[in-house]
Amino acid sequence: MDNIKPLFTAVATATGGRNGHTAAQDGSVSADLSVPKAMGGPGKPNTTTPEHLFAAGYAACFGGALDYVATQKRVDAKGASVTCSVSIGPRDAGGFGLAVKLHVVDPKLPQQQLQALANEAHEKICPYSHATRGNVPVEVTVQGA
Repeated sequence: MDNIKPLFTAVATATGGRNGHTAAQDGSVSADLSVPKAMGGPGKPNTTTPEHLFAAGYAACFGGALDYVATQKRVDAKGASVTCSVSIGPRDAGGFGLAVKLHVVDPKLPQQQLQALANEAHEKICPYSHATRGNVPVEVTVQGA
């Protein structure tokens, strides 16, 4: 495991598990949680899930990593959008697991160039990609010009 030199630490507390509430210590995020009906929960309106929060964070982080790689190569990828889908379900080995799909779209960049940028962001830069590697299957697809 690599050691890091922390530049920032986010702190959040959840109470009540998947049918409770979570909030960041600094007040930047506050969300009521509810297990979706598809998972046997109440699926309360105006609530979210840990998977939604993870998907939003991963999409933003990957977009930042993509922009970083592009900037290093003097390419403008600021218009790229990243959609992250996080699935949860039972694992063959028991318990539950996650699977992630990242879809990167930038109609201004050629397909091959966008694919190369996304691959480098995934393999070398994005901390979410580093954290999931070897633990969570992550599929990266791109849609360029």
